[in-house]
Amino acid sequence: MKLMNYMNLNVHPVQFSFFKNRTHEFEEVFHAHQGMELLVVHEGRGIAVIEQQIVEMAPGAIFCFRPFQLHRLRLYNLPQERYVRSLFVLEPAVLETALAVFPALQQFLRKLWKDPLSPQSFHSSNLIELEKCFRLYTPRIEKAAQQGAERLLEEQLLFLTAFMHQLRADAETTNALQTEPSARHPRKSSTMAERMLAWIEQNYSKPFKLEELAQAVHLSPNHVSATFRQSIGSTITEYLTARRIRQACWLLKTTDMSVQDIGEAVGLGNFSYFCQLFKKHVGYTPYTFKSCDDLLSNFSKQ
Repeated sequence: MKLMNYMNLNVHPVQFSFFKNRTHEFEEVFHAHQGMELLVVHEGRGIAVIEQQIVEMAPGAIFCFRPFQLHRLRLYNLPQERYVRSLFVLEPAVLETALAVFPALQQFLRKLWKDPLSPQSFHSSNLIELEKCFRLYTPRIEKAAQQGAERLLEEQLLFLTAFMHQLRADAETTNALQTEPSARHPRKSSTMAERMLAWIEQNYSKPFKLEELAQAVHLSPNHVSATFRQSIGSTITEYLTARRIRQACWLLKTTDMSVQDIGEAVGLGNFSYFCQLFKKHVGYTPYTFKSCDDLLSNFSKQ
């Protein structure tokens, strides 16, 4: 399993995948991306785990994952039910520049990109109309791809402008609904699994002790492990490793800290083990990852 899914944004800053059927190819893994990810669900039901939140997923769901943000999807009833999605991964600074003539949209993008309190899940108010927009732009983008990178990027940014305009409208509708008690969705923040995720977020940089987590959430260690796996779909160890490696990726790309100091900062003080674990989950050594700006990988496994 590779935690980081690079999509060669250093060569071309936008990567699209319209109406991709992942029913028989879907892999349920924690992962993150170099860029911002916009995910639209056309078919399929399940949950999305976004750091410390668990969100219901259904047709019409739209998710915005920030750069290097850890997330995981769980799909129900595969392969009896299909999973079809559209996926757009982009370098947000490029879209930010393109939206300079639309200051309100530009501000909306900045909130999605940088504001930790901004919502990350939405629901399309009209999935059929949104899909019509996707089908309108798909042949245009395919044609532009044959005319060179500059023309392709222009067409992709035009699509993203239209998509962000619709997403902002859906976000405003969602916010309006949440102000009315009768229309609110059930709160997810009080679930036991989310309490565990929150505790791990506060303590992942320290040596992990299951007993301390169990005490914090007032359950037995065995109950904690079983509840976490049932809700999240992975073991606590698997999630903890993914969280540590994701943070290491972020620090390697955004700071001047040494590789050894980064290992210690994410709770992996054994330097040899940290390097071994990092290469297993990222596909590169920490030194290669830190120094190389042109890493390639397969398209997202989502």
